[in-house]
Amino acid sequence: MYLAYASSSKFLPDNRESAMATEPSIRVVVAKNGPYLVYGKLPLVRLTIGTDADGGSERWIVGATLPTEEQYALCRCGKSGHKPFCDGTHKKVGFDGTETASREPCRAQAKVFDGPTMQLSDADSLCAAGRFCDPCGQVWNQVAKTDDPEVRATFIRQVGLCPSGRLVAFDKRTGQAVEPDLPLSIGVTDDPAEECAGPLWLRGGIPLFSAEGDAYEVRNRVTLCRCGQSENKPFCDGTHVEINFRE
Repeated sequence: MYLAYASSSKFLPDNRESAMATEPSIRVVVAKNGPYLVYGKLPLVRLTIGTDADGGSERWIVGATLPTEEQYALCRCGKSGHKPFCDGTHKKVGFDGTETASREPCRAQAKVFDGPTMQLSDADSLCAAGRFCDPCGQVWNQVAKTDDPEVRATFIRQVGLCPSGRLVAFDKRTGQAVEPDLPLSIGVTDDPAEECAGPLWLRGGIPLFSAEGDAYEVRNRVTLCRCGQSENKPFCDGTHVEINFRE
């Protein structure tokens, strides 16, 4: 199922209070040079990229739900011996988790590709290398053919599978973003095609706060670095593929 959201909806809070207005107990906080602190008993689910016959990213395969408490900590340095959970190794290795990501709303960072019925918003700095954009001729080409119902459906599906929210489909008639209806949960992702472990995937609009207590934009799809090597912390930038990060 896909949902339409106005560009000025709840996914664009401009301060900490508005981001936490509906569910104040649910949030993820970036600890300074430490883990991600998770509050609100958010489900933690294993999610694997499934591929088609040509090796293209096609679907997300839902795996086991990991046992968690009301609050828990997820590794951010990439060195924990108890991944995906933090075991304190960040202190031993002197992890530098300085947050360098832009605080601008995603759409303000994005390039917009225009089509007859849809637009594609592309904030490439958020790319998590999931590769759902590539099959069927790539979404950047599909958007130009969205007056064809079949192409439009494929376009919306592939864009919605992008875990980072780098790619967002907008309906030109309504001006609203077309987003997948995701459960409020955190995904621990795996990428067998690249033989590596992927980022942490915040799904469903989970509020995220910096180590200084500032709110990031609340988005339906957000990927957080867990290999420790991203240059766009706390967000994933695809480095896990380059370094062959393993869990």
